[in-house]
Amino acid sequence: MKIDEIENGIVLDHIKAGNGMRVYEALKLNTLSCQVAIIQNAKSEKQGIKDIIKINELIDLNLDVLGYIDSEVTVNIIRNGKAEKKKVELPERIVNVVKCSNPRCISNVENIPYEFELTDNKGTYRCIYCETKAN
Repeated sequence: MKIDEIENGIVLDHIKAGNGMRVYEALKLNTLSCQVAIIQNAKSEKQGIKDIIKINELIDLNLDVLGYIDSEVTVNIIRNGKAEKKKVELPERIVNVVKCSNPRCISNVENIPYEFELTDNKGTYRCIYCETKAN
């Protein structure tokens, strides 16, 4: 399989195997008019297998979404063929990334943002209004 080199764009590397499509959907990459390649189950010395997403254009990415889905993702920003690596971390707070599963939560009743806070170092997020754990 041959995926061309990127001159200017973004490579999301070290995505946990099976999470590539979830990242693609969460970042709404289907709305882009540029080339986007999803490579699933690529060989990795570090992880065994991994997913990779290549975007053939420089775009703004919501790093909070990436951190929430998979905090091990490496973001490679490529400009003129040179890569700058960024490590994603668990965000302290996520807004409108996931919906609260509590049907009685005010965020589901009123028209307000879905907000969750990180409550531990294991990646547990809880709704700031009702403290329901994010799925």
